[in-house]
Amino acid sequence: MKRLSALGVVTISSLILGAVLPADNAVAQQKSLQELLVGAWTFVSADSVRNDGSKIALFGSNPKGTIIFTGDGHFALVQMREDIPRLASNSRDQGTPEEYKAIVQGSIAYFGTYSLNAAENVINIRLEGSTFANLMGGGEQKRILTVLTTDELKFANPSTASGATLEVAWKRAR
Repeated sequence: MKRLSALGVVTISSLILGAVLPADNAVAQQKSLQELLVGAWTFVSADSVRNDGSKIALFGSNPKGTIIFTGDGHFALVQMREDIPRLASNSRDQGTPEEYKAIVQGSIAYFGTYSLNAAENVINIRLEGSTFANLMGGGEQKRILTVLTTDELKFANPSTASGATLEVAWKRAR
């Protein structure tokens, strides 16, 4: 009877495990869009893309924020500039007009429900609340998925209130 060396056993074991435990990309390919999307994501960037192709980083070079998608179709988003001012009064209802302006211009939050259209790579969102009330009442909004992996999420909003296209990037929260 022939015996396998320790190296042979390791090699065979590696081959077996490799066949059973696919690489991360293979796992990502096996998951549905829903499975890939669900969870918490950390804000990386939001660029407003003008008709001439120029881009503006809406929340600066080091934005803060999160988006969370639940398995039952709910989501919540918060995005802000890193340099949101602190209120000198230390009271939310006693800020100055300048402080309030910087806060409103440097942040947004909204929440609601979502559904996925996997055939079109689209997230359809329905807002239930927003710090920018003008977003409310417009019906379903589309976010076009451009990247969705286990660690990266990118989508575009082709119909912003300003008329520009918004490109947003996220990384999986750890």
